[in-house]
Amino acid sequence: MRRVTILGSTGSIGTQTLDVIRTRRDRFVVHGLSSGGSDIKALAAQVLEFSPAVVAVARATVVQDLQLALYAEASQRGWNAGDFRLPKIIAGPHASTELAAEPVDVVVNAITGAAGLRPTLATLGAGTTLALANKESLVIGGRLVTRAAAPGQIVAVDSEHSAFAQALRAGRKDEVRRLVLTASGGPFRGRTREELVHVTPDEAMAHPTWNMGRVITINSSTLVNKGLELLEAGLLYDVDLDDIVVTVHPQSIVHSMVEYCDGSTIAQASPPDMRLPIALGLTWPDRVEGAAPPCDWTTAATWTFAPLDDEAFPAVALARRVGTLGGTAPAVYNASNEVLVDAFCAGRIGFLDIVDTITEVVDEHLSAQELPAAHVADTDLSVEAVLAADGWARQRAARLVQERAAVH
Repeated sequence: MRRVTILGSTGSIGTQTLDVIRTRRDRFVVHGLSSGGSDIKALAAQVLEFSPAVVAVARATVVQDLQLALYAEASQRGWNAGDFRLPKIIAGPHASTELAAEPVDVVVNAITGAAGLRPTLATLGAGTTLALANKESLVIGGRLVTRAAAPGQIVAVDSEHSAFAQALRAGRKDEVRRLVLTASGGPFRGRTREELVHVTPDEAMAHPTWNMGRVITINSSTLVNKGLELLEAGLLYDVDLDDIVVTVHPQSIVHSMVEYCDGSTIAQASPPDMRLPIALGLTWPDRVEGAAPPCDWTTAATWTFAPLDDEAFPAVALARRVGTLGGTAPAVYNASNEVLVDAFCAGRIGFLDIVDTITEVVDEHLSAQELPAAHVADTDLSVEAVLAADGWARQRAARLVQERAAVH
């Protein structure tokens, strides 16, 4: 029986993790759940179904709301007051970090964005296996995170990085020539830069193969998400970024590949279903039988691969640049993007402004002379430096949004 804590339990990955656990209650028990508190009703339903010992919420103001929602949910199920026990509730901006440090077998970090960094470090500090869906914490934490992790302690939940982990079992590290990171291409695959000028948030949210949350879906349309995955792959598997190539594979069946020195390429293929990498994250290196449906080999299918158009989608090339520099540069890339995604969805900037403005913020960061704007190298990196750069980048991106709005 594996004891599991899920951070970000009401989000897309969190709910799918509970889907995996729901039908395998003989294998898993949920110790803790955490949520930002935006969907208290969903959190209350999860608590009553899985009976965690601890629940963490990001704002103390929602504790009473959660308690009331628990009673309301129990009443709707026809339960009496004595039919369930309230979990321990911890609240505040560091609640998920506190929960992550509690002893369990696996912590699934499915928090969105930079807020996942401290919980990631707390999990690693506790010696717990980290099933990492919050790629941002590894990207912005960089060597802080990899140095804190014991060998094999981080298990990637992203489908691409789970694919790498599976394919890397086919050979020795010194036999690996390069990693091949697949990208669906998003909803705008094949369009030129000029054809992207007037795309809308609704169009950007219409991902052709995956059903994901808002930020990751917009990131997939700009390919910022692929840039983050490039950085994550380099850190997870200690591979030079020049030895990771991105190829566009719109069917999203081959989730990534490893090319070996003898010319062999090992691919991991399965229909697009996050329950497979989630299940592997919970039990790695063992597999969970029936975690997701396999490919149907009785039906004709075509898989295609094409090079990435860096002119129309420059986010990956920019990520390669900031990843090569390391230090606080990836944090600035990520933080400014989060602000710009919000601005785009609010109709305050255009689609192309997202990556163009990230580039502008990154360039300012690299040329600045004074902290927190100035770049801090890997050798001097700290949590404080990362978070300071993150905060500066958010403020600078927000100011640039205001300036662009004033011009238009």
